[in-house]
Amino acid sequence: MSDPIKYVLDESRIPKNWYNIMADFPTPPAPPLHPGTGQPVGPEALEPIFPKVLIQQEMSGERWIEIPKPVREVYKQWRPSPLYRARRLERALDTPARIYYKYEGVSPSGSHKPNTAVPQAYYNAEAGIKRISTETGAGQWGSSLAFAGALFGIEIRVFMVRISFEQKPYRKALMQAFGATCVASPSEETEIGRKMRELYPGTTGSLGIAISEAMEVAAKDPGTNYSLGSVLNHVCLHQTVVGLEAIEQFELANDYPDIVIACAGGGSNFAGLAFPFLGAQLRGGKKVRVIAVEPAACPSLTKGKFAYDFGDTGQFTPLLKMFTLGSSFVPPGFHAGGLRYHAMSPLVSHAQSLGLTEAKAYHQTACFEAGVQFARTEGIMPAPEATHAIRCAIDEALRCKQEGTSQAIVFNLSGHGHFDMSAYTDYFEGKLVDVAYDAEGIRKSLDKLPHVA
Repeated sequence: MSDPIKYVLDESRIPKNWYNIMADFPTPPAPPLHPGTGQPVGPEALEPIFPKVLIQQEMSGERWIEIPKPVREVYKQWRPSPLYRARRLERALDTPARIYYKYEGVSPSGSHKPNTAVPQAYYNAEAGIKRISTETGAGQWGSSLAFAGALFGIEIRVFMVRISFEQKPYRKALMQAFGATCVASPSEETEIGRKMRELYPGTTGSLGIAISEAMEVAAKDPGTNYSLGSVLNHVCLHQTVVGLEAIEQFELANDYPDIVIACAGGGSNFAGLAFPFLGAQLRGGKKVRVIAVEPAACPSLTKGKFAYDFGDTGQFTPLLKMFTLGSSFVPPGFHAGGLRYHAMSPLVSHAQSLGLTEAKAYHQTACFEAGVQFARTEGIMPAPEATHAIRCAIDEALRCKQEGTSQAIVFNLSGHGHFDMSAYTDYFEGKLVDVAYDAEGIRKSLDKLPHVA
C-alpha cells in the first residue's frame, strides 16, 4: 500500500467535485411532502432557513457538483485523509481478510463533520448570514460547525442533547474555544424545549428535540439560518469526499473492497464512504456489500418503518420518506450520542429499500470491546460511534477466517474518542451496560406517524 503520509500531503488529490447518488439510483427517492397539504414541497419551503445554493444541492439530480475553491482551501488542512491497512489487527484476529480504515479523526474537530460544516458555513457567509443555529448529539457536529463559523465570521448557537452535554464537557469546551455558544437541550430558551421539559421531566433529550429547538430559533429570527449535520441530501453530498478519496487510494494500493462498512445514526458518515462505491457499482462497476451499523437501542434501519415522518420532534420539518422509529421516540442515554436519532437519511433509507445496502445493530458493550481491541492493535482510540463499524468489521473478518476466504474490508473510522474517555472509563469499570431495545416505546411512537394518502 502507498505511504499514507505522502498521500495526505498531496493536496492535488482532494476531490474537485462532490458525488450525488441521486443521478444513479435506478428509481428516484420519494419527494419531501408538505405536512398540511401532502403535496411535494418546493424550494420556497426551505428558503427561510437555508441559503439558495444548499437548497439547489438538496434537490439536485446532477451527478457531480463542484466544490468551491475556498472550501477546498480549508479542506487542505486535513484532506485527503489517510486510508490505512490494519495489519496488526489482522494478525491479532488471525484472519485472511484485508482490513482497511479511512481515518476522519485528523480534522480540526476530530471527526468527519467538517466535510459539510465548512461548505455550509461558506455558503451562508456568501449569502450574508451572520448567525446559524444548530443541534448536536455527541458534540462532533457542534464543534465542527463552531470551527467553520470561526473561519467565515458566523456566530454559532448549538443546542446539545442533554445527556451528551453532561457526559462530554470537553466537546462543549471545544465549541466555546471556537467561539460558539452551547446550550443543553431541551432548554428553557424555546417553546418546544419548555414543552418537552414539561412533558418529560428529567429527560436525557434527543437529536429530534434539539433539531426542533434550533429550527425554532432560526424560524423566529430572519437574520439566523439553520444548519443540519446529517440526514439531508446536501449533507450526504458533502461527505462523499470520503469515499471518493478512498476509491483513488484503493487504486494506489492495487486493491478494491468487497465489503464497505460505516456506523449510521442520521446517515451522513455512512453515505460519505458508501455512496461513491455504490455509485460505481450502479454504473457497472464491481458489486460490493455495503453495511450500515446502528445501535441496538436506536435501530431505525433494522427495527423502524419505511414511511413518511417528521425529521424532528417538534414537527417543524417537511415529511421525509425514511426508516423511522417515530419522531416522538426519545432514545435512551447510551454513549454513542451521535447515533441517537429516531430516523435515517432519506437517501440512505432509499438505498436500503432498494436492497443496495444491509443493516446490522449492536449493543454498546460489544462495540466498546471492539474499540479497545482496535486501540490496542492500531493505536487509535475510536469515538463510541465508530466502534460500531469496528465491531462489524471484526465480525466480518472472523467470518472470513471461519470460511477461509480472503476479502477486502473497509470501514469509516469517523472520529477519534479523545473527548469520550469517560465512556471508556465506565467500560473499564464495568459500569457500561447494554440498554434494552424499547419495543413498546417504539410501537407507541410509530402509532403516531403522520397519515399520508
